[in-house]
Amino acid sequence: PGAAGGGGRRASASTKWPPRAGGRRGTAAAVKDPTAVERANLLNMAKLSIKGLIESALSFGRTLDSDYPPLQQFFVVMEHCLKHGLKVRKSFLSYNKTIWGPLELVEKLYPEAEEIAASVRDLPGLKCLMISFGTNQFYEYHALMMEEEGAVIVGLLVGLNVIDANLCVKGEDLDSQVGVIDFSMYLKSDDDIGGKERNVQIAAILDQKNYVEELNRQLNSTVSSLHARVDSLEKSNTKLIEELAIAKNNIIKLQEENHQLRSENTLILMKTQHHLEVTKVDVEAELQTYKHSRQGLDEMYNEARRQLREESQLRQDMENELVVQVSMKHEIELAMKLLEKDIHEKQDTLIGLRQQLDEVKAINMEMYQKLQVSEDAMKEKNEIIGRLEDKTNQINATMKQLEQRLQQAEKAQVEAENEDEKLKQEYVNKSESLQKEFSQKEKQLLQLETDLKIEKEWRQTLEDDLQKEKETISHLRIETQEIVNLKKEFLKLQEKNRQLKRICQDQEAALQELASKLSESKLKIEDIKEANKALQGQVWLKDKEATHCKLCEKEFSLSKRKHHCRNCGEIFCNACSDNELPLPSSPKPVRVCDSCHAILIQRCSSNVP
Repeated sequence: PGAAGGGGRRASASTKWPPRAGGRRGTAAAVKDPTAVERANLLNMAKLSIKGLIESALSFGRTLDSDYPPLQQFFVVMEHCLKHGLKVRKSFLSYNKTIWGPLELVEKLYPEAEEIAASVRDLPGLKCLMISFGTNQFYEYHALMMEEEGAVIVGLLVGLNVIDANLCVKGEDLDSQVGVIDFSMYLKSDDDIGGKERNVQIAAILDQKNYVEELNRQLNSTVSSLHARVDSLEKSNTKLIEELAIAKNNIIKLQEENHQLRSENTLILMKTQHHLEVTKVDVEAELQTYKHSRQGLDEMYNEARRQLREESQLRQDMENELVVQVSMKHEIELAMKLLEKDIHEKQDTLIGLRQQLDEVKAINMEMYQKLQVSEDAMKEKNEIIGRLEDKTNQINATMKQLEQRLQQAEKAQVEAENEDEKLKQEYVNKSESLQKEFSQKEKQLLQLETDLKIEKEWRQTLEDDLQKEKETISHLRIETQEIVNLKKEFLKLQEKNRQLKRICQDQEAALQELASKLSESKLKIEDIKEANKALQGQVWLKDKEATHCKLCEKEFSLSKRKHHCRNCGEIFCNACSDNELPLPSSPKPVRVCDSCHAILIQRCSSNVP
């Protein structure tokens, strides 16, 4: 703080200009307040430094560095302005020390002071209106920052927004002493007037150089971005190619699996067709055997009917013989007892036959129901089941006929029982013949039982075959569903393959466009490099040095004027330089000589693909 105060005094001493020249002007300056004069001097210097900095920066046309002289002088002037009227810091302790250390020692010695220390620590969190007191604490009442000149300087600083500067301010720069204002920069001299033309030419050359460098930077950045984009596209293209190869392999595998499944499906269909044909042949053979067995049963029932007719005929013969056999009544009674026993046995046999017929009817009903179920499940066997239904209907009809015949036989038996009381004598003689007939009927009944067992076994085999065929049909349905699912997956994979091909084609088109743009940018870079080389090696010929045209070697005069070629810098007449072409350094067409025009035209034609 002490050094800062000294710096403020130094600034006030060094900025008292111009010196008094005596006379009225000197007496007027003696009357004025010296602090007001210092403020006016600093304000005028600030105006001059800011104006000179803005003008030089705009004419310079580039980013300003920290070593730029007008910028350094601006910082020196601003530092003098800020240190004008700065107070010296007062402290009863040594430099850069506070009273907080002794207060902490007091807190340790006296615990009662802890509350005071805690409240002091909380003071930074408190906010109050002390802005006006803060400025008075650091500056004197007559300082530049405390007067209206400070507000004027702040308004002047707004104009510095048009300047683009690149600064690197370090701590050691802030700790250094205040610099001295160089007044020679703001005083005009003859050398400055004579060097303006050189400055203008240098500025023009620097502008062209800056333009070329900026173009080079932009083109390098575009080329690097294009290279990065090409690399990323190449990586994505390789990834897409790998994914496409994987998808193609998957499609090939799926096609092989599909082909294998189709072959298996054809084999399964052939096996099922063969199995159906075999079962059809077996069913037809079993139906033939069933027909033959039914024919045998019909023949047996016809034989029984014929025998009943013969018995009725015999009964009629017996009635005729009753008149003759009255005398044999007693013997007939004895024979009747035997006949009663035989009749009871016949009744038992008839009851057994009736039960067997009921069982056959129940079996036929079960077969009919099973055939209906098989019709619903197996549409392919409708014809076979229809035939079986017809045959079962025929069997039912024959069963009904047999029942009717049995009923008729029962009626005839009842009538015979009623008549047997009258014809006991007739049955005595014919008991032996009747016993023989009953033995034959028993044999026939045994034959019928064996036929019924055969039919039951045959029906059981038919049911087993139907169950097997149902299972095979369910398996075939499951396999067909799996084939349908595989077809759907195959179609999805085909669609995905088409999408991948489309993406690959788009990427290839984008790569071709990028390659064309990259070639164009490379050609532009080559043109700019050549233009840069030409600019570096170019010598702009002065008007005084050229007296004749370089091509036609005619002397220049008032009618034949001088013209510069913007490519090579030489001087030509109007006839030899009446050409205009756009150059890399200037986008608009400019004047070039005939030789440069031919070279540039040839270069453009060679660059065009």
